[in-house]
Amino acid sequence: MSESTKQHRCASPQKVRCAVVTISDTRKHENDRGGELIVKLLTEAGHQVTSRQIVRDDPREIEPLVRKLADPEATDAVLLTGGTGITARDRTFETVSGLLDKEMPGYGELFRMLSYADIGPAAMLSRAIGGVLNNVIVLTMPGSVAAVQLAMEKLIVPEIGHLVYEARK
Repeated sequence: MSESTKQHRCASPQKVRCAVVTISDTRKHENDRGGELIVKLLTEAGHQVTSRQIVRDDPREIEPLVRKLADPEATDAVLLTGGTGITARDRTFETVSGLLDKEMPGYGELFRMLSYADIGPAAMLSRAIGGVLNNVIVLTMPGSVAAVQLAMEKLIVPEIGHLVYEARK
């Protein structure tokens, strides 16, 4: 790890305020295992969950919600699960990518690389995307519990403070 990365991590917030959004036409809080896992892993790492919502996979619902949640006065990161595949109903990628001020292609690339190690070439079906909207980190991940666990444990939880630090500079 470079010296500047070490310095940035030291200066990064240890506790981040996160909004969690599940994008699904079928999930309810009672059966939203992916959203529940995100909340669990964030709180175990000492972060604060400021909002947890479920919204249908419809750009008319996703876009205004993400814009509202990406308020740097109330939220440091918006984490979304679901709707990242290639079926006709999967519209998270198009909606979120159209909102971002800055895209972070490395997030999706790393997610697919790590996913490939677990599920092989089917990893190419994921269109996970990350970036910055209004100085707030926005990260999407697939809806499967295994994908959420992979993204959270390998990418998001270890780096969320540093991402927030960089987005706010």
